[in-house]
Amino acid sequence: MITILFFASVALIVGVVIVSRNREKLREEVLPPANLAVESPGFEPDGEIPKRHSGYGEDLSPALSWSEVDGAAVSIAIIMDDLDHPMGIFNHWVIWNIPAAWNELPEGIGRGAVLEAFPDVIQGKSAYGGKHYYRGPKPPLGSHRYRFQVFVLNMELAIPNDSTKIDVINAIQDHILQYGELIGIFDSASRSKE
Repeated sequence: MITILFFASVALIVGVVIVSRNREKLREEVLPPANLAVESPGFEPDGEIPKRHSGYGEDLSPALSWSEVDGAAVSIAIIMDDLDHPMGIFNHWVIWNIPAAWNELPEGIGRGAVLEAFPDVIQGKSAYGGKHYYRGPKPPLGSHRYRFQVFVLNMELAIPNDSTKIDVINAIQDHILQYGELIGIFDSASRSKE
């Protein structure tokens, strides 16, 4: 019985590693060179993400802005991942069909697949609890990097509300006009800060 449990545990670990590597491989195949500047008034690139944007605080999505959008753009999608999760790259937020006319997303976008204030914008299911909203940093130990990816697309995504990051990545292939990213840091020690 112990031998069976041991091999089952090894198989599970190997499976997690393979899935994580495949997801990273997919990311490398999809992403064009960065040609879009992405910023946040809340933190500098590679700077500390404020506690209010974390699971230890108010769990508010940060305000994000991006540089001039291509004239052929139709919509924008954003994906936020923990790059240092023990299971590999781990998705915290996915949102799409942001109008191309926007050059920023306000802080605290809200919860739900469809947002009352922005009815065309869709929030999909994150890997973090399968919820339709932003889930902020909440590492139990150490410092983690969180990446916000902004994709400018030549189409709107006609995918279900329950779509995940992988569904979005698959849907945007061959439709990315511009790409940019912003990385912030959150350390578990920051949970005690005001």
